[in-house]
Amino acid sequence: MYLKKISLFNYKNFSEANFDFDSKINCFVGKNGIGKTNVLDAIYHLAYGKSYFNPLAVQNIKHGEEFFVIDAEFEKKDRTEQIVCSLKKGQKKILKRNGKAYDKFSDHIGFIPLVIISPADRDLIVEGSETRRKFMDSVISQLDSAYLQQLIQYQKVMSQRNALLKYFALNHVFDIDTLSIYNEQLHGFAQSIFEKRKEFIEDFIPIFNRHHQAITGSQETVQLVYESHLFEKDLLTLLQENSNKDRALQYTSVGIHKDDLAFEIDHHPIKKFGSQGQQKSYLIALKLAQFEFLKKQSGVKPILLFDDIFDKLDESRVAKIIEMVNSATFGQLFISDTHPERTETILKSTHQTYRIFNL
Repeated sequence: MYLKKISLFNYKNFSEANFDFDSKINCFVGKNGIGKTNVLDAIYHLAYGKSYFNPLAVQNIKHGEEFFVIDAEFEKKDRTEQIVCSLKKGQKKILKRNGKAYDKFSDHIGFIPLVIISPADRDLIVEGSETRRKFMDSVISQLDSAYLQQLIQYQKVMSQRNALLKYFALNHVFDIDTLSIYNEQLHGFAQSIFEKRKEFIEDFIPIFNRHHQAITGSQETVQLVYESHLFEKDLLTLLQENSNKDRALQYTSVGIHKDDLAFEIDHHPIKKFGSQGQQKSYLIALKLAQFEFLKKQSGVKPILLFDDIFDKLDESRVAKIIEMVNSATFGQLFISDTHPERTETILKSTHQTYRIFNL
């Protein structure tokens, strides 16, 4: 599949912009702050129904305007698919496929397989466990809509359980029977989510290791470890054992919403022991593994967005990545870079068709 063209109206720094794309490589070049990343984010927006960089939807509207519209045409399995995402201040965001609005954005997830590699990915290393869980969940959800629904239901029940714990504290009461109902529901959703996460990680790790070895020339040893309370006991037991603690804290302290992925180099946290180059190689390997996993499971080559990918990488690592791009592995690529000459040299070495957009 590939993106044929896109139109932006009042999106971030663009009043109006139209782009027609090459089916293989497209590159946005220009100084920082000119809007290169914004075009990539618009493409991401169409795949996930939200921005990769700004969770507050209204802040993606151009300053001083009342709405934004992203309108695009994709080619998928020999069919043209029109996807439109729009938002007006004070109203709900609308996502349409071929003129028909989605009732739930979750129904659209996975229709446009897409992977982004960006300097913002560093949040996966430096931020808390929620960021890493979201990464894991986004990969699984693109292939398994039932998983996404289970996640939504788990969060809903947990919010209700937390509200009940706050009610108990406020009114100086405690009803174990009512709490048990929520425990049972959480347990059912959690067990299924845990099993799917465990299965995903088992399949994902060998792919990740292979990509990391290719980028680094097998010079570094890294680990990716799934951590969960449910490796110890089932959630029902954990909730029962922690009921007094939860009562005091007024929230649910154990469960799959506390799961994490440990990123390690030589069995030490890469956050503390990895250089900037090592961290970037780790993240690129992680995202390329995401790409391959999605491609393998769906049978469709995802669109790949490279945002400022060549920053903080030495020439040998860049060469390895370009070598991979030059293979038949990838479908359509979008690249942003601040150095037009470097971009041109790299693109010429790929022997692929490409288009450069000077912003």
